[in-house]
Amino acid sequence: MRIGVFGGTFDPPHVGHLIVAEHVREAVKLDRILFVPTATPPHKRDRAITPGERRVAMLRLAIARHDPFAVSDVEVRRGGVSFTADTLEEVKHQHPSAELFFLLGMDNLIEFRTWKDPERILRLARLVVMTRPGFVAGNELENVAGGVEYCAVPQIGVSGSDIRTRVRDGKSIAFLVTPEVRRFIESHGLYR
Repeated sequence: MRIGVFGGTFDPPHVGHLIVAEHVREAVKLDRILFVPTATPPHKRDRAITPGERRVAMLRLAIARHDPFAVSDVEVRRGGVSFTADTLEEVKHQHPSAELFFLLGMDNLIEFRTWKDPERILRLARLVVMTRPGFVAGNELENVAGGVEYCAVPQIGVSGSDIRTRVRDGKSIAFLVTPEVRRFIESHGLYR
C-alpha cells in the first residue's frame, strides 16, 4: 500500500486541501491520503489554534464521503509540539508494510534541512513536493537520490486565515469548506 501523509494545522480544513490531496493521490498513484492535523505546530506558535479534537472532527466530516482519504489523530493524541519524523515513525509502526510519501509544500522545502531530524524523515518516506506560486525548485535536496518527487498541483486561492477572517466578519464561507464543515463551524461558534 502507498500512503501519502499530509500534515498541517487544518484550521479549518478547506476545499483547497481536498483538491490538492486528490490531485497528488492520482498523480503519484497513492492508495490513501492520511490527513494528520498537528497538535502544536512548531512554526505557528504565535497564534491561537482551534483545539485539536475539533480540527480532527472537522477533517473527518470533510473527507467522510471519499474512501481513499483518512484522518489520523496521532499528533493530537500525543500533544505538544509536533515533529514530522516522530509522526512518520508512528505511521510506519501502524502500517509496517506500507510505502510512505510525505506531502510537502514547495515553500516548506526551502527550510526542510532545518527541521528536526530531516535524515530520519527521508529514511521513512519519500517526499512529494507540491508546487506553490512564487517558489521554484532549487538544489535544496540535490543529494537525496530518488527520495524526492515534484508534483504540480492546482493553485487554489483558499486559505484557513481567509476563512477565519470571513467568519469573524460575518461573511459567507460557502464553497470554501464542505457544507458539513461549515455547519460544524457555525454550531460550535468557531472563529468568532
